[in-house]
Amino acid sequence: MGSTTRLGPMGALDRMAIMLSGLCVVHCLASAVLVAMLSTVGGMLGNPIFHEVGLTLAIILGAVALGRGVLHHGYLMPLAMGSLGLGIMAGAMTLPHDGSHAEALWTVIGVGILAFGHDLNRRAEN
Repeated sequence: MGSTTRLGPMGALDRMAIMLSGLCVVHCLASAVLVAMLSTVGGMLGNPIFHEVGLTLAIILGAVALGRGVLHHGYLMPLAMGSLGLGIMAGAMTLPHDGSHAEALWTVIGVGILAFGHDLNRRAEN
């Protein structure tokens, strides 16, 4: 079986950030489905405050986990990937909520890139 490596505090932050990225994807997909099915619930989940709080949490976790990672292992690629993902997520927030689902698509792409950056950071620690 695989080796069991104990994760340090940085690895735990990256794992938490990856889980937050997963929750973001679930939120985006669920919002799109709920908007199509139930306009009342979908409208509540589509409230901009959810996106603003989520992006703020992602930026804080990204800055702490990816920044500490660079200081610990010295690799810039995880930080660069994470920053690109955060930038795409922030850019997606500027897109209109017109039913074209472009905002959700770009957010999911940004979240995936951010999660990849956190995974690179976690791997670089080991």
